[in-house]
Amino acid sequence: MTQRVGFAFCCLIRGLGCLLLPDFEGSAHLLHLSGNKSNHDELRYCETEVKLALSLDFWTLSSENLLVLEDILDLDLSVSETDDFIQLVSGEKIVSGSVPLAHRYGGHQFGIWAGQLGDGRAHLLGVYVNRQGEKWELQLKGSGKTPYSRNGDGRAVLRSSVREFLCSEAMHSLGVPTSRAASLVVSDDEVWRDQFYNGNVVKERGAVVLRVAKSWFRIGSLEILAHYGELDLLRTLLDFIIREHFPSVESTGPNRYVDFFSVVVSETAQLMALWMSVGFAHGVCNTDNFSLLSITIDYGPFGFMEAYNPDFVPNTSDDEGRYKIGNQANIGMFNLIKLLQALNPLLDPRQRQLAAQILEEYLVLYYTRFRELFKAKLGLLGEKNGDDDLIAFLLHLLEETAADFTMTFRQLSEIPQSQLQELTIPQQFWALKVISKHKLFPAWVSQYLLRLKSHMNDTDSERRKRMTTVNPRYVLRNWMAESAVRKAGRNDFSEVRLLQHVLRHPFQKHSAAERAGYSAPTPSWAKDLRVSCSS
Repeated sequence: MTQRVGFAFCCLIRGLGCLLLPDFEGSAHLLHLSGNKSNHDELRYCETEVKLALSLDFWTLSSENLLVLEDILDLDLSVSETDDFIQLVSGEKIVSGSVPLAHRYGGHQFGIWAGQLGDGRAHLLGVYVNRQGEKWELQLKGSGKTPYSRNGDGRAVLRSSVREFLCSEAMHSLGVPTSRAASLVVSDDEVWRDQFYNGNVVKERGAVVLRVAKSWFRIGSLEILAHYGELDLLRTLLDFIIREHFPSVESTGPNRYVDFFSVVVSETAQLMALWMSVGFAHGVCNTDNFSLLSITIDYGPFGFMEAYNPDFVPNTSDDEGRYKIGNQANIGMFNLIKLLQALNPLLDPRQRQLAAQILEEYLVLYYTRFRELFKAKLGLLGEKNGDDDLIAFLLHLLEETAADFTMTFRQLSEIPQSQLQELTIPQQFWALKVISKHKLFPAWVSQYLLRLKSHMNDTDSERRKRMTTVNPRYVLRNWMAESAVRKAGRNDFSEVRLLQHVLRHPFQKHSAAERAGYSAPTPSWAKDLRVSCSS
């Protein structure tokens, strides 16, 4: 059987050019992004209609150096071991009709305008339309130099590629909007890196990730155009983004840019609250790493918080702790301010005032969603006075005892109320035992159980079932990723595959994961693990 699929391909104009937009029959239509006079002279574009047939009958996988996600790209349980396929996902071969694009953008990095940046090691291959009619932009990361590589080699190393491959899939399964990782190819090419910027340059193995997203546009995509006064191109690009990715916004309405901004504000608040609910710290929340579609992109020195600490900083390169987990909501606000500054040249005075009012609602939206998520994590139903205090009380105890964030909530989901009430915490609930040592823990338990009793016709088993669907038993802790990376460096991909499987079902108990210690305290060898912007 042959499945016809649609691809779209992009041409380069300093990172912006023309986009071929596929329909569901596989053909492609040209959208011409014209800029001002000087940019127009540099515009190169393609007018190719592409129909590509992929046979799924013979896709198989035997290579130990190739890992693939099946569900997005209409693949069977395995992928072809043919040279053509491996060359495609490793960046050695270009599909007929594809003109790879490197995206030009700018950004505020650590709060300071950094000027023009752009994809330094990523190439956009095209837009894939799968059998469900979903459009996915295919991008290779680590595939070589681009016009924006500056002095870099355009390559990615095994450790960072494995981390992105696993974490993007873990976040998806946790219900957090994210880019996805479709494949991971490992090479024996030598890539030299100074991981912690301390002069210790070492040889590492290279890797390429085929990652996909509904869009790779980010706040910096608009900032760069506004900064250099390319307003015609800014308007054209923004209209395209609204038309393609914001169906709730009237694409020709006079207030479309304000309406677009309102959606981004709301969904950014939602994303920040979701990050907090699973203890995720991105590590580098620069405007060039913040998606306009409010999805998690550009995985680098991320970390899932273990011991609860609002000052948790996963990135050792972040000396001032700007991107600590407790500051992420504020950083979201900062980035939205920069987005509004980029939009302002396209707004009249009344629209600017409306947009400013929308921005003022951001923190209210964030705290409202934060409250909803943490109430669900505690299994609370309905609205009661004191719910905010109950949540804050628990987080205070977590911070003072340095109890494990993920497992405290998970074990609250598993322990019977009777054992909580008696304050008899079995050893299997090791995170709860840590927090139970706090002198105020009995007071919190008393308040919590009293709140649960207010639920009409609710049972303890229903509470536990409800809570285990929102409190994961497994997240990608840095030590787990590090263990998988070390084995992968020896061509042993068994732990990468195990984590790939386990993290697809983070709310379910897995016997293999339990044997591997994925729900146990962090092993002693991993206490001092560090990651940096090079990770």
